[in-house]
Amino acid sequence: MRNRFVVYVLCLGLLNLGSPMVAQAELIGTLQAVEASTRAQDLAAVNSALAREEVRAQFVALGVSPAQVESRVAALTDSELRTLAGQMAEMPAGADALAVIGIVFLVLLILEAVGVIDIFKKFP
Repeated sequence: MRNRFVVYVLCLGLLNLGSPMVAQAELIGTLQAVEASTRAQDLAAVNSALAREEVRAQFVALGVSPAQVESRVAALTDSELRTLAGQMAEMPAGADALAVIGIVFLVLLILEAVGVIDIFKKFP
């Protein structure tokens, strides 16, 4: 009796091995694949510049938390992120103070435009 039960279970298992596995797939256009790759590269470039200690210190000095900046950069549209990364790529390679101030100002301007912070409204 026990052997017969084991044989039935094994037969049932073998029958299930032959059934096809279900997988879902959809086509991705070339433009979507290129945009996803470009966004990842732009996001990496912007995040590497914003991860510098001088930039983070400037954010804290202006009253903006680095976590807030990271979440806002992640929420940028592809075109905004591409513009920001392009402007950062055109800056001098020496990473002087003017470049850091420019990056900080640009991020603060974006944060002000989307209504996250009100730095410029504090001054008369």
